[in-house]
Amino acid sequence: MALGKDYARQDCSLARALEVVGERWTLLIVRDAMYGVRRFSDFQVHLDVPRAVLSSRLQVLVETGVLAKEGHDYVLTEVGRELWPVVHTLARWGERHLSSEPCRVFVHAECGTEVGQGGACPSCARTVPMEDVEVHAGPGVRDRDDPVSRALQTPHRLLEPLRV
Repeated sequence: MALGKDYARQDCSLARALEVVGERWTLLIVRDAMYGVRRFSDFQVHLDVPRAVLSSRLQVLVETGVLAKEGHDYVLTEVGRELWPVVHTLARWGERHLSSEPCRVFVHAECGTEVGQGGACPSCARTVPMEDVEVHAGPGVRDRDDPVSRALQTPHRLLEPLRV
């Protein structure tokens, strides 16, 4: 029996959210969009995802309002930006339990302090909006030779288009 693609029998908001962001590659696409990746080819080269899969995931993200298509670019909408605390918390959880070192470090651009749990700045005692967060390569990042990975070596604010 084939595994279903939805959670139709589940009366749960989490199940409905997983129908949008729960498939393989989808949260990584959202993460890369937060990093400033905007072009299909850049998502593909950085994630090494099959074209058909990437096309399908991007289509769902656009249809559900997580991403908007602007010319050749895919840009996070306000709905997509709301996923920042989820993505950040899940990445930090992975660091604590599955990795020895962070691949990315998130810093409050205003004061230079690393953003803590829930996206809060320990120095400023407030939640930092995505636009005010800088992403830096962490000690656990693997050395890859694609243009997106090279661009991500340079600290930049989230949502700022990468210079690939």
